[in-house]
Amino acid sequence: MSQWFGMILYGNFVAAFIAYMYLYKRRKLIGFHLGMNIAMITGGGLAFVTGVILINQFPLHYIEITIVATFIGMMIGSICGGLFDYQTLLTGYMNGLLMGLMAPMVGAAASDSLIFLLFLEIFIIGSFVVLLWSSKYA
Repeated sequence: MSQWFGMILYGNFVAAFIAYMYLYKRRKLIGFHLGMNIAMITGGGLAFVTGVILINQFPLHYIEITIVATFIGMMIGSICGGLFDYQTLLTGYMNGLLMGLMAPMVGAAASDSLIFLLFLEIFIIGSFVVLLWSSKYA
């Protein structure tokens, strides 16, 4: 089961990278409101899923996982928000920070629930699909 967690985590980052590359090409065509939603989805979603996966993988390392999930959320939210303007960068940064702080708590409460993890994966991949679809028609 632990090797699947690593593959799922890697797949999430690959999906985020593909979405970033697509959005980078279209950044001049996307409005600021959609840009804020993009920064919030990428930063917050990846922080949340990363925190839940890591707390299921390493349940006794709560502090370290909280720091890693928070850092990942702030970094990804800032990078994706930086595509548009500084206000969007700040929105992605703060949303990544808050979701990174909350994710290990939710993951610890779910405690090895495979159904919850599958729901989160459907949520994050579905969010990336909706994100790319909405940016195409923006």
